[in-house]
Amino acid sequence: MKDNSSDKSALRKRANEIKDFTCKNLIVVLENPKTLKNIGSVVRNVNALGAEKVYIVDESGALPDDWQYMRHWNPLVKPSASAVKWSFVKRFISTQSCIEHLESNKFESIATSPHVKGKVNVELSKGDYTQKRLAVWFGNESKGLSEQVIESSSLCVSIPMFGIIESLNLGTSSGIVLYEITKQRREFQDRKYGRI
Repeated sequence: MKDNSSDKSALRKRANEIKDFTCKNLIVVLENPKTLKNIGSVVRNVNALGAEKVYIVDESGALPDDWQYMRHWNPLVKPSASAVKWSFVKRFISTQSCIEHLESNKFESIATSPHVKGKVNVELSKGDYTQKRLAVWFGNESKGLSEQVIESSSLCVSIPMFGIIESLNLGTSSGIVLYEITKQRREFQDRKYGRI
């Protein structure tokens, strides 16, 4: 019979080693994602790239309310490659309740979206993502982000694309966007705390 205690202590040791590299006050928000597979992919990216939390607007009620239960809920554990066990995930029943929560905690929201008329629009590599408290919104796979999110966001960030197909799936786009944002925030944190 296999001893799981050594596996758990190795994972706990790893969690402690990477703690300083987590991007503090960086929340990834998914607005009404369509599939658990896509949610799992994003949670995996969040964990691997070191964002702090995932908020999911789930108006259809597809997810459990309780985070502790969700951490062991097989439909999400499997597609996230177990990252959900090590990531904080919170469910909101509406976009409005999530926006209000973020605003009351002084988070600045940015939207991942192609060019939107009347908004500040920035290509991913040209933006500054070192705000103290930042929430990055990703939209539904077919509809994108709601007008409500666009309106509440300080800017829209886009990934430049050069192919015939000008869209990426949620897992891929979140990975690309979060790589740039977490890289900037880690460099900023390292300078702030004298680690470089």
